[in-house]
Amino acid sequence: MAAFPIDLGAYQRISLDPSTPTLTDEQRKAIKANIQLCRDAIVFFTATGAARGVGGHTGGPYDTVPEVMLLDAIFRGAPDSYVPTFFDEAGHRVGTQYLMSTLNGDLPAEQLMNYRAAGSHLPGHPELGLTPGVKFSSGRLGHMWPYVNGVALANPGKAVFCLGSDGSQQEGNDAEAARLAVAQHINVKLLIDDNDVTIAGNPSTYLPGYSVKQTLAGHGLKVLECNGEDIDALYANICEAINHPGPVAVILKRPMCPGIEGLEGSNHGHDVISVPAAIKYLEARSHQAAADILKNTATPKNPNTYTGSTDKMDANRKVFGSAVVEILGAMSETDRKNNVLVVDSDLEGSCGLNTIHDAHPEIFISGGIQERGNLSAAAGFGMEKGKQGIFATFSAFLEMCISEITMARLNYSNLLCHFSHAGIDDMADNTCHFGMNNLFADNGLEDSHPTNIYFPADANQMRACVKSIFNDPGLRFIFSTRSKVPMILDTAGNEMFAGDYTFTSGKDDIVREGTAGYVVAFGAALYRALDAVEKLKADGIDVGLINKGTLNVVDEETLAKIGSTPMVLVVESFNRRTGLGSRMGSWLLERGLTPKYGYIGTHIEGGGGLWEQFPHQGIDSTGIVAKAKELLG
Repeated sequence: MAAFPIDLGAYQRISLDPSTPTLTDEQRKAIKANIQLCRDAIVFFTATGAARGVGGHTGGPYDTVPEVMLLDAIFRGAPDSYVPTFFDEAGHRVGTQYLMSTLNGDLPAEQLMNYRAAGSHLPGHPELGLTPGVKFSSGRLGHMWPYVNGVALANPGKAVFCLGSDGSQQEGNDAEAARLAVAQHINVKLLIDDNDVTIAGNPSTYLPGYSVKQTLAGHGLKVLECNGEDIDALYANICEAINHPGPVAVILKRPMCPGIEGLEGSNHGHDVISVPAAIKYLEARSHQAAADILKNTATPKNPNTYTGSTDKMDANRKVFGSAVVEILGAMSETDRKNNVLVVDSDLEGSCGLNTIHDAHPEIFISGGIQERGNLSAAAGFGMEKGKQGIFATFSAFLEMCISEITMARLNYSNLLCHFSHAGIDDMADNTCHFGMNNLFADNGLEDSHPTNIYFPADANQMRACVKSIFNDPGLRFIFSTRSKVPMILDTAGNEMFAGDYTFTSGKDDIVREGTAGYVVAFGAALYRALDAVEKLKADGIDVGLINKGTLNVVDEETLAKIGSTPMVLVVESFNRRTGLGSRMGSWLLERGLTPKYGYIGTHIEGGGGLWEQFPHQGIDSTGIVAKAKELLG
């Protein structure tokens, strides 16, 4: 591996004493040099993620470098006065954690160039115990400040810092954390990057009236505010926060990606910087060696091919939106306005809602980063017969909404939810963003309001599913992956779910017949399972394949069919403890069906990369073949 092309040995390990709230000329010069050095390094190594196709985030860690540099110097000056950890509500700012781990000698600088790669131990969000030098796990907004309150309570006499953001402050968890911090006089100091940028755009536009300063002051915190790029003002405000007992929030106003041409002030800076933009930045900063590495970094190609499915692929998360638009287009304008409401939680582009937003803005609300309240708002709209709310977010965040789902069910709501990025998926965000416990949504009693969970296998089935269930009463949850999936082929080589195919809720699809047993799969696991089944058949083992598009409903006919064969194997990307596998085993036993039974799914923390996640969990076609052969003896 090439040496890290930016000299991190130039980092100056100065100490600062917050009892003196002004910087000397020498200290200011050193801090500014450190800021520039670290920002250059972050641009470079996060851009290696862009070059290798695993994505990442540049703007967040880049923005917050000034306050991190000052804190590092303050921690060094009096280590016993602080918990010396850069707790961060925004886990996507993980580049900060990796860089500081390197500067502290825990992580080789060269490893940074494997940012988010498979097996690199540098996932898209920090994971305690995985990466040397990383001191906490983070990733789901709104979860860290409440946690940090507890850390501070466990360390009386020490100040604890938490890096926040205007996005994370939209979450209800932070309101609860604020009230506890004030009531208990907890010595927590928040440094909040307020750049008026989230994934979907600008909070000042889509949440008019929202003010971080007023919100926190209303909870009773002492609130300070300054220009986050003014080092002297920033240091003075941090010192004031430290010298004030109890909770303090310092709001740091700055544009997103200050100083990066083409990204400054743009919400595109939230994601990873593009390779051309990074090269331009680095060359302007005289880091030609770093720019050359990016120029010569190739995107790895997925070496796997899959029998039984097409080379053509499509993104189900996008297809959901286009399918809904088609249905809405057949309604009158009056019916749409009166009977449908779409509520987004800052992820409209990731979940396909942007297509609906563009086509029918009159029924669309940008609700900000507040999943619980937004789901409930959509559910409340759908309380009346004939009306329905539509809600979408990442599948990992479904766990945040379980109580709201229960109340929607008890209020007989008509609610259509789309949860993308489901299962382990092909994504380098890693464990905190795995949507694994999705069957928690089906937590009602047997006589409760209708609830169905769907995970279509490909774009054809997604369109058919949305068309079929759109007007059904009750709660409907549709899942998809971040990654594109191929079209499933029948035995004649035709797209199985195209043409005159009709999706029937609760009905399983027989993808391949088999006498030796059946593999049961769904979603992005299906095409991998199909490849495995074709391999087994080629080995003379006649195993069939079932697509269970409706996850929580027993298809009695299909269950009897597969239960009478020698073997049943459930393959899923959901949590092995809480997924379909544990349910289907019970369903078989309840009916006196006793084939050799097994289930494989997500069971260990992620390994980074993209397509590498499935073999990491042992649920790729190789793992499926091995498990089927094991069950069959």
